[in-house]
Amino acid sequence: MDATPGINAQALRTDLAAAFRLAVRFDWHESVGNHFSVAVSGDGRQFLMNPKWRHFASIRASDLLLLDADDPSVMDGPDAPDASAWTIHGTLHRARPDIRVILHCQPANATALAALKSPALPPIDMNTARFYGDLAIDPDCGGIADDAADGERIAAALGDCSTLLMANHGLTCTGATVAQAFEQLYFFEKAAGTLLKALGSGQELGVMTDEVARHTAEGWKAYAGMADAHFAHLKSVLDREEPDYRH
Repeated sequence: MDATPGINAQALRTDLAAAFRLAVRFDWHESVGNHFSVAVSGDGRQFLMNPKWRHFASIRASDLLLLDADDPSVMDGPDAPDASAWTIHGTLHRARPDIRVILHCQPANATALAALKSPALPPIDMNTARFYGDLAIDPDCGGIADDAADGERIAAALGDCSTLLMANHGLTCTGATVAQAFEQLYFFEKAAGTLLKALGSGQELGVMTDEVARHTAEGWKAYAGMADAHFAHLKSVLDREEPDYRH
């Protein structure tokens, strides 16, 4: 399988490898599980993903597997990802070709929020309001998502949103670039932490009106370039301290 002409697969490999290393630095990783992926074909069906049970701290660009979402036989190959990874990422890449990057993990704050009976993210500050109208919640947890029905349910739950909070499970963030998806993950984890602290005070939340929340979420669009600048800075740190991620 080859990447679509015009798509710089090596640059995508490098960025995704950086995302794995950075997830460790932010303590978003979990043992040797969880998966990140990036599409390298125009239709989104060919994508890169980390090998099975490889710690995020060791992922290099050359380690990433090139998979075809229409070819389940790739799961028979060496280091093929586990069934849950194939279910979530394969299905989403087939269902949403506009999604180029899918980051699925269980960071502490987001997962704690997902464990609440009502795992909503009310707009109580700038970061929580960032997700107003762009956060989907999958209320149904059937255990480890490892069959086709789970994948279809997750894709339907995501809808047209960029971020999916999965009840009793974790978080899936998407984007057109690795930097964009990573920024969504970064800000959602911060937003969830702020909400949990506010809830922990025992006082009533000061929730924005729909009008203010909508205005704030719209205002974030003017700051879209932050994602690229932030990710570039974080990669520069890796270049100094863990340059092997590029290999």
